[in-house]
Amino acid sequence: MHVVMFGDQHAESSGGAQVSMRLQRRFLELAGHTVTIVAPRMHGRATPDPAYVDLPSLPVTLDREYSMSLPGRRTDRIVDAALAARPPVDVVHVQADFWGAIIGHRYAQRHGLPVVHTMHNRVDVGIAAVAPFPRLVLRAVNAWARRALGSGLRIRNTSADSDAAAGTLRIRRPSPNPRRRDGVDGWAYLRRFGSLSDAVTAPSSHFARRLQEHGVFPAVDVLWNGIDDELLDGVRAEPDRTRRPGRPRLVWVGRMSPEKRLLPFLEAVAASGIDAEVQVIGGGGQARAARRLLRRRRPAASVSLVGRLPYPETLRRIAAADAVVQSSIGFETQGMTVFEAASLGIPSIVSDPDIAAELGAGVWTPRDGSIPALAEALRRAARDIAAGAGPVPDERTAELFRQSSRTEAMLAVYRRIIARSGAVT
Repeated sequence: MHVVMFGDQHAESSGGAQVSMRLQRRFLELAGHTVTIVAPRMHGRATPDPAYVDLPSLPVTLDREYSMSLPGRRTDRIVDAALAARPPVDVVHVQADFWGAIIGHRYAQRHGLPVVHTMHNRVDVGIAAVAPFPRLVLRAVNAWARRALGSGLRIRNTSADSDAAAGTLRIRRPSPNPRRRDGVDGWAYLRRFGSLSDAVTAPSSHFARRLQEHGVFPAVDVLWNGIDDELLDGVRAEPDRTRRPGRPRLVWVGRMSPEKRLLPFLEAVAASGIDAEVQVIGGGGQARAARRLLRRRRPAASVSLVGRLPYPETLRRIAAADAVVQSSIGFETQGMTVFEAASLGIPSIVSDPDIAAELGAGVWTPRDGSIPALAEALRRAARDIAAGAGPVPDERTAELFRQSSRTEAMLAVYRRIIARSGAVT
C-alpha cells in the first residue's frame, strides 16, 4: 500500500513525533509498502530524499529548525501535483496538529481517502505554555481550522453497538455555517479533526482516555511510538554496559521550551544540592536562559548543556546514565525518552503522574509538580543510585516498544479503515 503522512514539521527536524515518523517510514518500507511524507521545507539544512514532499515554508524559530506551511489552494495544488506523480494513495496518515493537519485533511477530503489521525500533543497545554494569551490563541486556531476545513466535511455515522472502526462513512455536500461554534478550547479544536478521521490513534492510554472523554473520537486506538529494533539491540549488546564508578549520572533530553520545564528542572537541581553529573541534551529557545540560570545558581552538580545529538548517540548517553529525568507535566502524550530509557533498563525521574503510571515500574516520582518536590525526588534518586538500590524498569517494555510491533499494529488500523472505505460515497 501507499501511505502518505502529513506532519507539522519536517521528519528530519528534532522532536519525538518526527523520530516516530522516520521509524514508521523505515519499517513500513521494510514490510514492502511505499511511504511519502509531506511537511514544510527545512531552512536549516537540505533534506534530499525522494520520499519527502517539501512544501514552501516560513521559518518559525530563530535557529531555523522549525517552519510552517500555509494551508490554502496554492499548497493544495502543490501537494496534488507532487502526489499525482507517485503511486495511487491508499491511506492518509495525519501526524500533525496545526498546518500539517489541515493540509492533510484537505488532501484526504479532495480525494475521498481514508484517514488515520495520530494525535501526538495536548494542544491546550502546549499553547498555554508558550503563548501569552492562550485563550485568545485557542479561539484563533479554532476559527482558522473552521475556515480551512469548513466545506466538504466528512461525517461519521456510528451505531450504538459499533466502535469507531465500524463506523459507516459518507461525504456531505458542502454546506458550511460560518457562524457555527463547537467550542473554542483545545478539545474543540481536536474534535474538528476527529470528525474528519476514520481512525484516531494516541501514543498512550492516558491520552487516549482523555480524547474519548472530551468527545474527540469514540474509540481511540492506543499505539505507542516505538524504537528502532536494530538500534535498540545494538545499544543493549554493546560490550561494556557495567556502571563505571563515580557520581550519579542524570540525563535530561528534550526541546528547550517552556512546556518541557527545563528551567524548573535546573532550579530543582540547584535546590537539591546533589553532587551529580547532569547532561542536558537538546536545543531550543531557552538555551540562553538555562545558561544564565546555571551561572546565577551555581549548583553543586556539574551541569553540561551538550546541545542536539544524533539519535543513536542520544540513546548511548541514556544507556550510560543512571537515570533519565522528564520534568514536563501535562504536556507529553507519551514521553518517548523515558520509554527509551526503560527499554535500555534505565530508570527515570518522572514528574507527570500519568506517564509514570504508563511506565508502571522503574520510576521515581515527585509528590507534586513543584520545584521543591522535584528537588526532593532528585535527592532520593541520588541516594538510591549511590546505594545501588534504584527502581528497575519492566523488562516487557523493551519488547512492547519495538517499532516492528508498532508497525504491525498500525498496519492493522490501515487495513481496517481501507476495508471500510468502500462505504464512502
